[in-house]
Amino acid sequence: MTRRLISSGSSFQRDIGYSRAVVVGNQVFVSSTTGFNYADMTIAPQIAEQARQCLLNIETALAQAGATLRDVVRVRYLLIDASEFALTWPVLRAAFGDIRPAATMIETGLADPRMKIEIEIEVDAIIGSGS
Repeated sequence: MTRRLISSGSSFQRDIGYSRAVVVGNQVFVSSTTGFNYADMTIAPQIAEQARQCLLNIETALAQAGATLRDVVRVRYLLIDASEFALTWPVLRAAFGDIRPAATMIETGLADPRMKIEIEIEVDAIIGSGS
């Protein structure tokens, strides 16, 4: 079975040594994704905007793998402050409301103090499962 690596071009991937996503067969494994715009390495201060950028980053990786958000079967949300989770719900509902993947929210520390949310889609997605 072939293994295909997908990169967003983020300096984090080069510096740390990981891929944005890995495709093996019909499965796509997406790395935890922050709200950074990887094109210019900027990040919005608002958690809802960070969640929106996380999803855009994930969608881009999934598209390169031949998948869409509709193929996502599991997602984890990592927040530095669980009390802010509700601020992300409209963004998350717009992306996953009809799909309804298995989901977990965890309050934890993140690597950069500007980060308010990290979406761990360790999205496991199965290509074609959302058809």
